[in-house]
Amino acid sequence: MIEEESRSQKAQSLVSSQGNEEVDAFENTLRPKDFQNYIGQIEVKENLKVFCQAAKKRGDALDHSLFYGPPGLGKTTLALILAQELNVHLRMSSGPALEKPGDLAAILTNLGENDILFIDEIHRLKSTVEEILYTAMEDFAIDIVVGKGPSARTMRLNVPRFTLVGATTKASMLGGPLRDRFGHVERLRFYEADEIQKIIERSAKILDIHIDSEAAQKLALCSRWTPRIANRLLRRMRDFAEIRHEGKITLPVVEQGLESLSIDEKGLDHSDQLYLRTLCEKFNGGPVGLSTIAAAMSEEENTIEDMIEPFLIREGFLKKTPRGRQVTESAWKHLGLQGGRLI
Repeated sequence: MIEEESRSQKAQSLVSSQGNEEVDAFENTLRPKDFQNYIGQIEVKENLKVFCQAAKKRGDALDHSLFYGPPGLGKTTLALILAQELNVHLRMSSGPALEKPGDLAAILTNLGENDILFIDEIHRLKSTVEEILYTAMEDFAIDIVVGKGPSARTMRLNVPRFTLVGATTKASMLGGPLRDRFGHVERLRFYEADEIQKIIERSAKILDIHIDSEAAQKLALCSRWTPRIANRLLRRMRDFAEIRHEGKITLPVVEQGLESLSIDEKGLDHSDQLYLRTLCEKFNGGPVGLSTIAAAMSEEENTIEDMIEPFLIREGFLKKTPRGRQVTESAWKHLGLQGGRLI
């Protein structure tokens, strides 16, 4: 019995690992390798071009850089492009993966001159690990405590001149001392519809998928202005096109596919629509408290606050008031409701 459970766990682990590798391979295939093919973020891109050219001209390491903004906007891709433009090696890690000071010290001491260390979700670094970065970023050295008690002593190790590139979705959670040590900080904005359409058409070309201009435009409008979501939807439309049609993604294919996925023309999925309908139909549009909404939806408060509300607020369907959440006139019109009833 125990052996059967062990085999089952191994099989589940293998399936999970293969699934993650497939997603990573898909995303890496679509990542642009240089600034020329990187669509959008024009201001950030132009600034980084100048910084890279200046660093190459001086033969020096690029200043430490911090990218922040919502997930899926291209922070990791920019780090990969920087390494390509500067012709240096890139070491990648993440805040949660660096559990002990020794983990970070091992990476830093193995970097080459002018190499880039990319730390994703850098705001999740532990304070003990973060403190090592202070001297590493400024003095290119790390202080390690050897021994314990009265015999403990500090030993300083020099590390090669390197560039730290940090990415975070929550810049406010970064400690002030760490944030101030970055040479330049760039905020990534949401994309415009035409930029998303170009990304979809570029991805379709790489994946050898035929997609009509109207279909790409429709898909762009439902992608929440985020390239990662756009590429994910393109992948799903490819599935519908291959199984139910002749492999071509046309406007009818996209419309039917989005309907099957419960995604409307504004990019609202089933959870978003349920949230708005709950407020409109059960609470007459609010204001109502978060805990009440969570109970009515049978959903966790953190899930609602982190995954559902930000997009609805950004699109003007929801507003937070001192008395609670309240839908806007746009939400009523979008749902085709008036006073809790169908118009």
